[in-house]
Amino acid sequence: MNDNHEWVVWNGSLGVLDMAALGRVEHDAAGRNAWLAAPYDVVGPFNLDELEAMGRVAFGACLVMSRRKWREDQIELRIEAREKRRAFAQRFVERDDEDAHRETLDLPLEGVLSAAEINAAFRRLAKTAHPDAGGDHDAYIRLAAARDALLK
Repeated sequence: MNDNHEWVVWNGSLGVLDMAALGRVEHDAAGRNAWLAAPYDVVGPFNLDELEAMGRVAFGACLVMSRRKWREDQIELRIEAREKRRAFAQRFVERDDEDAHRETLDLPLEGVLSAAEINAAFRRLAKTAHPDAGGDHDAYIRLAAARDALLK
């Protein structure tokens, strides 16, 4: 198949690359609207004239593009998508870390915390966790790290 019959479908948010043919094409006063063929028939309608002129169109999280345009843009698109996926995943890691820090300081897992609340919880627990008070050095370090992270 040539570029007129087979198109690249790139979903950067999932990191999925595939090839698809056009399915249904409808003509109206604004031009030609197209859908991809199964299993991507949910992709559409998009402006087929724009796709042919520009080499690619965006549809939701997907880009539909010619193979030539994919060869030209793929490195940039892959890097951009990888960074977006990393940023998205990092939000969950940070949330898990925040929950752990809140638990370390015996603070509620929900709601906004003020600096005063965080510092008060740290001071309360540090009284017994500090090595000078008979506590454990590592436990005190964890408390201080949790306080510092939550204050950021």
